[in-house]
Amino acid sequence: MFTGIIETTGTVVSIDKQQDNIIFQVSSSISQELKIDQSIAHNGVCLTVTSIKDGVHSVTAIHETLQKTNLRDWQLGTIVNLERCMPATGRFDGHFVQGHVDQTAVCTAVANEHGSWRFTFEYSVGSGNFTIEKGSITVNGVSLTVVDSEIGKFAVAIIPYTYEHTNFQQISVGTVVNLEFDVIGKYLKRIFELQSKNLI
Repeated sequence: MFTGIIETTGTVVSIDKQQDNIIFQVSSSISQELKIDQSIAHNGVCLTVTSIKDGVHSVTAIHETLQKTNLRDWQLGTIVNLERCMPATGRFDGHFVQGHVDQTAVCTAVANEHGSWRFTFEYSVGSGNFTIEKGSITVNGVSLTVVDSEIGKFAVAIIPYTYEHTNFQQISVGTVVNLEFDVIGKYLKRIFELQSKNLI
């Protein structure tokens, strides 16, 4: 379980394709503190640490993960948002985040609003996901509040701290990002679907 509060960013320093999988090596300020088998969110994707050496940790992305997330677009030098799992004694400063990306979206607009930034994203509605205004959304692992919601489209406001301490500073029109929709909303949607079919 994660909260969507990014601890730090890392840099992709090695990409090794092995059959349908890719092993990424990421350098970060917390890499040396990690443990083998530890789960850590990379741009909102929960991945398992497989090795650690000299301030660099390795993770493996399988074919399904590469197909459903923006990890398929990572290159050497890509900046990645990192968050370790929340400890049992921790506080939820963001919202409930599972580290299971639902789909990707494309940035369609970035507006400088004199002290903050407004990012607009569009996504395919075929999967049935949706947002609500003032609801929670996770973009590249960052817990955010939706400020404008339409079918297949939403916007978020980014304060200077978030902009400076995440890879939002690298996002521009055309950038593909990972989305994890609010888990409570997903369960409610599923319940109503089953009820409409008289399955529960």
